[in-house]
Amino acid sequence: MNLSEINWDINASGTWPFPVKVAIAALICIVVGAAGFYLDTAGQIEELEALEKQEVDLKSDFESKQKKAANLQDYRDQLAQIETSLAIMIKQMPTKEEVASLLVDISQTGLASGLEFRLFRPGAPIARDFYSELPINIQVVGKYEELSLFVSGLAALPRIVTVHDVKISPVGKDDTMLMDATVKTYNEQLTEVSTPGVRTRGGK
Repeated sequence: MNLSEINWDINASGTWPFPVKVAIAALICIVVGAAGFYLDTAGQIEELEALEKQEVDLKSDFESKQKKAANLQDYRDQLAQIETSLAIMIKQMPTKEEVASLLVDISQTGLASGLEFRLFRPGAPIARDFYSELPINIQVVGKYEELSLFVSGLAALPRIVTVHDVKISPVGKDDTMLMDATVKTYNEQLTEVSTPGVRTRGGK
């Protein structure tokens, strides 16, 4: 079959050889199919892939929520324990009226441990999230065992008292040590208080 002898006029397509007609029809089908795929099917495939990804995300989210739902009672129990612990801690915080007597207790604990106060200076209350803290700068002099006894005594007080920024240095040639520290107590709402009954060096 000589292609140059074929009349390629579209109006004369009826006279084309059968193999040419088949080839032209196949080419037309390929072009139409490709155009249909590009214009319609490709978009549907992209949408399907997006939906499949969304399905995976939804399954993951569902599994996460299902686990939380299964452990809901455990979370409630933990929350109840936290609330109970918080209530106990709040009860251990001194009230405004108790702060002054607590300062005396701290001072008496040091003196009972055999220490000598060189400094006992309460600072301004510092506001926190739901409580305030009252820092007290102290300097005490005594032997190492007495310092340990003092810290243990503070921990044993009925109200919350913590010790921070501890610095210990030797004083003189004997075993006497100087401890510089910040003692803190806590309250829901603290105000500045005086320091009755606190004895520092020289009886002040």
